[in-house]
Amino acid sequence: MTKSEADRTEALDDLAGELYQALRGIARRALYKGARLDPTDLVHQAWIRLARNEVYHNLTRTAFLAFCATIMRRIAVDEGRRRVRERRDPDRITLSGIQADGDGQEVDLLALDEALVQLEKVDARWARIVELRFFAGLTGEQVAEAMDLSTRSVAREWTLARAWLRRKLGAGD
Repeated sequence: MTKSEADRTEALDDLAGELYQALRGIARRALYKGARLDPTDLVHQAWIRLARNEVYHNLTRTAFLAFCATIMRRIAVDEGRRRVRERRDPDRITLSGIQADGDGQEVDLLALDEALVQLEKVDARWARIVELRFFAGLTGEQVAEAMDLSTRSVAREWTLARAWLRRKLGAGD
């Protein structure tokens, strides 16, 4: 390992210590009920993927957490799909830490992921805002910082994106 690689690894380890609890919170939101992974496993798997990627070097704390949320979402969705394939069972895989806005119904992980993929085609910025709010648990202000937008724009687009998702998820598409 070269000195620059060692320095990068040390910097990443320092950042990990500072952000570990925040990452576990993201992991708890990204996991579904009955997942074989626990938040610690998900953080570790995300960390392994992150270590292969040098994007994190110039990120703010908020942008780093947003980047980690994306990685964890992908791992959780892959795990959920694997579970459905193995069981050959159409059971809903619901997120444990997320509930649809106040209606008491849990959000189906695979349906949400599919809807986010569709939403990205409609409006990529809306999809990113949803991902950051749902999976990273970021506030509107933090999303605005991570995406370099005004808080008013984030609030407006969050409202529109939620309405789009409610319609899409409620219709069973």
